Amino acid sequence: MRVYVSADMEGVTGLVDADDVQPGGRDYERGRSMMAEDVNAAVRGALAAGAGDILVNDAHGPMRNLLPEALLPAVRLVRGRPKQMFMLEGLTGEYDAMVCVGYHSRAGAPGVLSHSFMGHEIEDIWLDGRPVGEIGLAHATAAALGVPVVALTGDDAACAEMAEWDASVVTVPVKYAHGRFAAELRPEAEARKAIEDAVADALATVPARPAPAAGESVLTVRWQSAAVPATLLGLPGVTAQDGRTVRASGPLPALYRQFGVWMRVASSLTNQAPYC
Repeated sequence: MRVYVSADMEGVTGLVDADDVQPGGRDYERGRSMMAEDVNAAVRGALAAGAGDILVNDAHGPMRNLLPEALLPAVRLVRGRPKQMFMLEGLTGEYDAMVCVGYHSRAGAPGVLSHSFMGHEIEDIWLDGRPVGEIGLAHATAAALGVPVVALTGDDAACAEMAEWDASVVTVPVKYAHGRFAAELRPEAEARKAIEDAVADALATVPARPAPAAGESVLTVRWQSAAVPATLLGLPGVTAQDGRTVRASGPLPALYRQFGVWMRVASSLTNQAPYC
């Protein structure tokens, strides 16, 4: 069994603040260690379920948060950027299942460190008219490749968001949001054991592969800065919905890759801290 793990950081056990998850933050080094331990818990669960090939993609920020030596030796790690598929780099239809570790709720939603990809710069995203964040877009893209998402870890808001998308996904709340920068934390050992057990259970009976998506989807993004959509209109296929909102259509996962280009354009035009 081949298992793909996409590892974000905001939804990791014990982390609640930008200083926990951003390089240079006073608690970032501790945060990256906590991230590795959550990933290792998921890996142990996958191994217990019989996984013979596990690929972990460092999907947070600079995508150099996970140190190879901090992970279990069974893991292959993708780190660094840019990546064409950014949070889903390396995912193909050859994988039997996908696990999301350390995920968070979308921009504007309640939840610890909630945002969508670029902090304040992205205000809202819709996929086929439905509000979406990193969770829903990852799930939809994986489904388009025929790979089921079987488990997700994060705070209770992230777990609820995944349940809205697919109630069959096993979710593990490692903390309970009391605000955007505050949470009630599960004890570390308890949270890691819950992750390990949940992933093992989810992979014990991998669900049937979703049928690869047919046809096109529509991705709509509202930006904080009007400069971003004005520039994106120079790209083929991008149209304006209003002065701060652009849209494009196409099949997933190609549309997901295109969105990655949009974010690289936006990064070149803005310099806003993601959690200010």
